[in-house]
Amino acid sequence: MNRRELLRATAGAAALLAVPAAARSQEKPKGFTLPKLPYPPEALEPSIDAETMTIHHDKHHQAYVDNLNKALADQPEWLAKPIEEVVANYKKLPEAIQPAVRNNGGGHLNHSWFWQMMAKPGTGGEPKGELLKAIEASFGSLDGFKKEFTNAALTQFGSGWAWLVVGKEKPLAVAKTANQDNPITEGGKAILGIDVWEHAYYLKYRNLRAKYIEAWFAVVNWNFVNELYAKK
Repeated sequence: MNRRELLRATAGAAALLAVPAAARSQEKPKGFTLPKLPYPPEALEPSIDAETMTIHHDKHHQAYVDNLNKALADQPEWLAKPIEEVVANYKKLPEAIQPAVRNNGGGHLNHSWFWQMMAKPGTGGEPKGELLKAIEASFGSLDGFKKEFTNAALTQFGSGWAWLVVGKEKPLAVAKTANQDNPITEGGKAILGIDVWEHAYYLKYRNLRAKYIEAWFAVVNWNFVNELYAKK
């Protein structure tokens, strides 16, 4: 084989190897992934410290994602669905994996929303427009909402969440769920939520959940909540 033939053969082999590599690069990744925080982990200080944010996001949320992908490993069509659809319809899955999908799918959805529902102090805006009207019609005032929401967050026994949801009898209502359950499973629509699992606040506030809730209101991203309510 002369030099020209050797170069031609080498180029042909390289081309054959390149095709499957390119095809693989175009394949969509299967499964859910951890979303990036929309701000640096220290951005919510002093309400939420950087260490808590880092552990909460990088460790706890990542674990929910990993466990959800593992639970749905034999259900590839579910791995391609939006997480909202998975959580809303997990009871359609085989009974054996429903608890894992309920807990970890809910954990992934709840936290994916939670990061966006918070913003650096002084940047999250205020309730306005139709959202403000709905809050006043439902709770009398913004302070009335905060009081009812705080009560729900404080009285959620053990781990769970407190939510502001689109109401049935009034424009808005306050709800709470245990563990990683989400109102979407029962047909509800949440527009704001607070995580009251101890991992969300214990490093800074220890057992003082009330202090955490009070400080958390300073980082609510009302601009995001306004947008969610507008899409109700």
